[in-house]
Amino acid sequence: QVQLVESGGGLVQAGGSLRLSCLASGLTFSTYTMGWFRQAPGKERMFVAAISWSNDSTYYADSVKGRFTISRDNAKNTVYLQMNSLKPEDTAVYYCAAGPRVRGFSAIVRVTSYKYWGQGTQVTVSS
Repeated sequence: QVQLVESGGGLVQAGGSLRLSCLASGLTFSTYTMGWFRQAPGKERMFVAAISWSNDSTYYADSVKGRFTISRDNAKNTVYLQMNSLKPEDTAVYYCAAGPRVRGFSAIVRVTSYKYWGQGTQVTVSS
């Protein structure tokens, strides 16, 4: 049974930082592209960042480029999202996702490219 469990969300002031973690189990972690998506109330789930299964490529939405950093530790089956310079518009539920060997930016940003999803962690940024 595949499980993705996110942690690290919370309430932070604008300009602050948070680090999200996603622990994966039940899958061969090193063969999955890992992504982070977010969903604000009343809005669609949107791509935030992703990292290739080979750990040699990272991808970011324009809205977070330069502020967020995605990384992974295949030995720990964990993917991270370091979020700096947070803004109120970053407020959302953040979801971790795993897709088998997803490649190419157009595929990586699509929700439907990912097979497994976590339950999400709330991030709230106050102004």
